Amino acid sequence: MAASLRLRGAASGLLYWSRRQRPAAASLVAVCSRSMASKTPVGFIGVGNMGNPMAKNLMKHGYPLIIYDVFPDACKEFLDAGEQVVSSPADVAEKADRIITMLPTSINAIEAYSGANGILKKVKKGSLLIDSSTIDPMISKELAKEVEKMGAVFMDAPVSGGKCGSCSSGNLTFMVGGVEEEFAAAQELLGCMGSNVVYCGAVGTGQAAKICNNLLLAISMIGTAEAMNLGIRLGLDPKLLAKILNMSSGRCWSSDTYNPVPGVMDGVPSANNYQGGFGTTLMAKDLGLAQDSATSTKSPILLGSQAHQIYRLMCAKGYANKDFSSVFQFLREEETF
Repeated sequence: MAASLRLRGAASGLLYWSRRQRPAAASLVAVCSRSMASKTPVGFIGVGNMGNPMAKNLMKHGYPLIIYDVFPDACKEFLDAGEQVVSSPADVAEKADRIITMLPTSINAIEAYSGANGILKKVKKGSLLIDSSTIDPMISKELAKEVEKMGAVFMDAPVSGGKCGSCSSGNLTFMVGGVEEEFAAAQELLGCMGSNVVYCGAVGTGQAAKICNNLLLAISMIGTAEAMNLGIRLGLDPKLLAKILNMSSGRCWSSDTYNPVPGVMDGVPSANNYQGGFGTTLMAKDLGLAQDSATSTKSPILLGSQAHQIYRLMCAKGYANKDFSSVFQFLREEETF
């Protein structure tokens, strides 16, 4: 079973796990003044750009952590703060009966759960395993079956940030799929990291909701970038154009909250040379998941397929590590479409 999972995961996209950028280290001592008597340890696997602030928010709410990441340096600040750091996902499962995983791709999730030193090697009966990665819904379903065989519970709970800083401020939205009777137990932990925790249905529906959200997000960001680029070339001031769009029927999140044009808004990646935010590589990966799902369900996604091609081309043209809103810069520089 593990072998078939790996094959499916590999087909879903490239291996981004080894390419993740790491957040700058910061002292966590300040967030560790807590009462731990009423809190049992929570396992957390994957403390990258998203997992790091999510884990910190659990700490702020008083949960002691059992941490693992494939990159030991990512765990150092947690170790310095007094949290336990272990050497494999299996070790996490041995020490904690509630585990959250936050990994870049399907294949990383498969390895964390079903690998030689994966969670399933030492998972305890009755454990709650919450996967907040964005992966193929079919992979989530297959992992859930494997987890169920071990007497544990699996739930998929991918996240949407909403805006810059949502992750660190605990304002994420979690889309949860799994056994409804277990939702309250998952909500207890997810509520420490997000302001919206939404039950979507059976295992895989959380992933389905996330994939649909990011499909629409990519299309709307490209549309906003195209409209802004056209308006600027027609002589409109970008701030004025954005103001008009945002009081008219063209308004969307990409125009009023995350505008892709430098100088229009403060506090967004376009104001910082497209650094931070949600990477172009990850958007291309999520659109690949949407494409796979559309193929398997025979659902036409004409604009989605075009968006996928655009973001893949951006990755090949040097935009892989920039925020996905850099599609505006890409369009400004490309005139040969």
